Amino acid sequence: MAKERFKVALAQMECSVGDKEANLAKMEEMAEEARRRGAELVVFPELATTGYLCRDLFYELAEPIPGPTTERMAELARREEIYLVFGMPERSPVSGSILYNSAVLVGPEGLVGSFRKLYLPTHSVFEEKRYFRPGEGAEVFNTALCRMGMMVCYDAFFPEVARVLRLRGAQLIVCISASPGVRRYYFEVLLTARALENTVHLAYVNLVGREDGLQFWGGSRLIGPTGSLIAKAKYDEEDLVVGEVDLHDADRAGVFLPMLRDLRPDVAGWVEEATRSY
Repeated sequence: MAKERFKVALAQMECSVGDKEANLAKMEEMAEEARRRGAELVVFPELATTGYLCRDLFYELAEPIPGPTTERMAELARREEIYLVFGMPERSPVSGSILYNSAVLVGPEGLVGSFRKLYLPTHSVFEEKRYFRPGEGAEVFNTALCRMGMMVCYDAFFPEVARVLRLRGAQLIVCISASPGVRRYYFEVLLTARALENTVHLAYVNLVGREDGLQFWGGSRLIGPTGSLIAKAKYDEEDLVVGEVDLHDADRAGVFLPMLRDLRPDVAGWVEEATRSY
């Protein structure tokens, strides 16, 4: 049964590119500090275990799920009695040449589930389709805190991802990200919209620091179901911020913002039909 209230830590970190051990050690330190501050869920950025701009190193750094990294993080979750969400490159059990950009959820009970990024940006400075295969599906996971859904970075640009998670019962949507500074404005607008249009809590955690000349802006945030800002991390530097989720807020928001009640499934069908024609 979900809790009425719980605290979420936004673990906005700078990664050491290609140094999995250094990144995991930092994640452990940040999780321990978050627990001391009362957090029951700690969220880390996209590809937190490796850094974002690993390029061909991804083939060496990727692991299966479950695997050594997920077991190590699950042990941390058991020890601290906490839930953790983090990003990592996943190796397919079919072939080492097939990789996914994945978000992982672990808790005191072990590996809870994972999500493979659906939309892979391959334009301007991004080249994810060169390394990763897009995922299929968006599952919602039951935890002792709440029903939780996950998405990764560019997925937030497509409203159907958050909508599906919400309609499948997500009470909290976690979005992990490696967004460079040039996209800061887009994310600040879109994340508020995703929370508001679905009357759901949304936790966004972004990478920070510089990798091969690309600056990640941080700005991680916990957003309420009316689009209100509950907690926000600093721009352009590491930070650890804790905010509280009150699940009753979503029910209250749904009364005067009844978008879920007023949904038209037939309109979604029109979108599908129109997409086939362009």
